[in-house]
Order: sequence, then C-alpha cells, then structure tokens
Amino acid sequence: MKFSSIEDVKLKLEKTGYICSRTVATVVFLAFETQKPILVEGPAGVGKTELSKAVAKALNREMIRLQCYEGLDEAKALYEWEYAKQLLYTQMVKDKIDDVVAGAKNLNEAVDKIAGQDDAFFSERFIQPRPLLKAISSDDPVVLLVDEVDKSDPEFEAFLLEILSDFQVTIPEIGTRQALEIPFVILTSNNYRDMSDALKRRCIHLYIDYPDKDLELQIVNLKQPAIQQKLAQQVIDTIHEIRKLDLKKKPCTSETLDWAQSLISLQIKDLSADLVTETLNMICKYRSDVELVKQNIDDISQNAGLL
Repeated sequence: MKFSSIEDVKLKLEKTGYICSRTVATVVFLAFETQKPILVEGPAGVGKTELSKAVAKALNREMIRLQCYEGLDEAKALYEWEYAKQLLYTQMVKDKIDDVVAGAKNLNEAVDKIAGQDDAFFSERFIQPRPLLKAISSDDPVVLLVDEVDKSDPEFEAFLLEILSDFQVTIPEIGTRQALEIPFVILTSNNYRDMSDALKRRCIHLYIDYPDKDLELQIVNLKQPAIQQKLAQQVIDTIHEIRKLDLKKKPCTSETLDWAQSLISLQIKDLSADLVTETLNMICKYRSDVELVKQNIDDISQNAGLL
C-alpha cells in the first residue's frame, strides 16, 4: 500500500476513522515521498498518536511504538542481551567445556579456546530486540511511532537522531544492521521541553492544534453516529467557548467525544447551561477549571446558543 496523492491520504485516513485537515494530509504525503520522519507537536489529546495508528492502518503496516520517558536509554530502545537465557544455556552445556579446552597446555590456552566460543553466546538467539531494532530489522516496511519524545533526555535524543539519519545500528558482538525497508517514522511531542534544532532539521514539522468547528463536528459525527445533529452542534459550540477561557488544561478532541458519549447515554437531546454544569467533570480535569467554567457559564451559554 502507498499514498498516491494528498487527496488519497485524506481518503485513506478517513476510512480508518481519522479525519484530518489538508495540512496534515500534505505533511503525511510528503513524508511518505521523501522518507523523512514527521515531528508532530501540539496539545495532549488532539490526535497525534492516533495519526500514527491511522497511517499504519491506511498503509496496511505494522505499527511499532517506542514510548519515551525520562531515563530511557539505548538498551531499552534498541536491544538487550538475554543474560538469563545465556546463563541457562551455559549450565546446560557445561559438560562440553572439557571438550572445548581439550589439548590446552596451560590456563591461557584454555581461556583462549573458551573465548573462541563467544559467537555461540552472543548471537541472534540471545538478543531481545526493542522497538528501534525491530523497526530496522523488519523484512516488511513498518510505521515507527516514537511517542512523547520530549520526555526523553537530550542524550537519548542525540542517539535517536543518529539512528534516524542512517537507519542502521551497530551491535558490537554481531555487526551492523542496515534497515531493509525504511520505516515511516512519526515522533510526537507535548512540548514538555524544546526539541533540538538538529532533530527538527531532520524531520518535517507538523503542529496539530485543536480542530476548528467544522472539522471537530465531522469527527463527532463519525465517532458518535448516534448523536443528533442539533446536540452535536451545541456540544461543539460549547466546547469552543470553554476553550477561550484561561484553563489549566483546555478540553481536547478526546474529551469532546467523551462528553458527547455521556450526553447520548443520558438521552439528552437539547443542551442547557444546567446540563453543562452537571457534566463538567467529563470536560474539565482540574477543580480550578471546573470553577472557572461555572463562573462564566452564562456567557458560555449565551455565545453557544444554549437554553
């Protein structure tokens, strides 16, 4: 599977349930054509991770995910040796040691003979591949998601940049692994810290903001097909009014969908100021935000056209 045009990207992503703007579709198409990674930034919950899943489905590829966090190192991201397995095998074949060292005239010769068997214990069977090595080693093209890369340390970011530049890795005991198929790479960031200029130069930058009303209405209708059109419009208008407030965390698209689902469950057909207040916990995640919305509920309701 491949993307043949920007419109093809939009169509294929919509078939997976991901509705995007033309800007997003353009970046995805260019990344596919140029084999460059995409660095996706924006508020939490606007669909950055979902974009990766949608691209993987649209291209019929496996998605390999590397979840970043503070303290993440090369071993956790690339590969580890299965020392317990190596030890088990050592115990199982220890009776063969005599055969290996047979004929040795002294301790040094015996050690040399044992050292000559290193390849038996530092080989493919004892490697535990992590996401980056899996993506590079895959026989088929994959989508590699490096999620919340901004939470990793700058040292790991530098290592990641090296991997993304050459799509190869050297395992000292085995040799260099070159990617058989260049993965489609998407990195996401919630602006926990600034990414380096070097990483940004390597990637195509994409900022996904909260969707406009028309796009978010399309998303709600797609994800919550049971919702009545009047209620859907009221939900969108109200959410956009709430986002104008100086909140600690503005409600994102996923919270819009959760709220719409809860209103459907309550069999609500027409939204009112009282109903907004009663269901604020589906929208706001901080007590201070709830109180701020309550203080401005009259203006919110009036601007959103509620009862």
